[in-house]
Amino acid sequence: MPNKHTSIVIPAFNEGMTLDHIIDQIQKKIGPKQVLIVDDGSKEANSRSYRFPGVKLLKHPYNKGNGAAVKSGIRASMGDILLFMDADGQHDPEEIPKLLAHMDAYDMVVGARSGHQHASLGRRWMNAAYNRLASFVTGFPVADLTSGFRAVRADLARDILPLLPNGYSWPTTMTLVLLRSGFSVKYVPINVRPRQHGRSRIRPVRDGIRFFMIILKICTLYSPLRIFLPVSGGIFLMGLINYAYTYLAAHRFTNMSALLFSTSVIIFMMGLISEQISQISLLRQQVRPPEGQACKKEGQEDLDPKHWA
Repeated sequence: MPNKHTSIVIPAFNEGMTLDHIIDQIQKKIGPKQVLIVDDGSKEANSRSYRFPGVKLLKHPYNKGNGAAVKSGIRASMGDILLFMDADGQHDPEEIPKLLAHMDAYDMVVGARSGHQHASLGRRWMNAAYNRLASFVTGFPVADLTSGFRAVRADLARDILPLLPNGYSWPTTMTLVLLRSGFSVKYVPINVRPRQHGRSRIRPVRDGIRFFMIILKICTLYSPLRIFLPVSGGIFLMGLINYAYTYLAAHRFTNMSALLFSTSVIIFMMGLISEQISQISLLRQQVRPPEGQACKKEGQEDLDPKHWA
């Protein structure tokens, strides 16, 4: 990719013990890149990795969230391609070329973990359920919905910036928005290393509910019938079952059957209206061409890597 520059965004919170090693690997194995470390209000001693050539440190005055750190990195980046990776040492810098190798043909490339690489059996089951739900919502086989190791076109990342949440669910939102908007996404198998420092701050119940709600939110925003139609069909089926039972038992058509049938029709019509509103909203959105370059803001330094030091 001779004419495109890559910015690497690393959100960090109390990860000073691993950052120096990660940056050193990036410099030695990947070559000169713009690396943005976003310190999300860490309480531990600051890493010295920002002293490496081409590395810039951004600091939040307090902990805003992993997604907020990612958004700060997107705003400050200057590359045509943005690559996101965690600061806990799980993402191996040697895997970066795997993702970048496909960025000429795809709008986003995601590093997909295998099932056994998740931290626990419960986390594995939850991610499998989210992947299936996301695949149904988008009509695309989603291999790893929550992976934070990904490369994406910088102009697209900036376009969807207002939609990204401040928490750990930003990869979910980014994946669903791009897929439902018709952009091309590829999943590349990667190996994930054990955490080198600290413990995961993701809470399965709290964040699991949040992921589920985000999937429903994006689905109702971009393809409402994917939600309304199954609900309507389920209620209609309940009405048929109730009618069959009451007809065989007492040869009656009960009020409950009428209520279920009418509710099913109402939900279906709401789905149709929501689908039309969604299509109108999508038509108003300005879609950038696949070969579009990230706009250089006035006052930004040149994208030549020699100016990143």
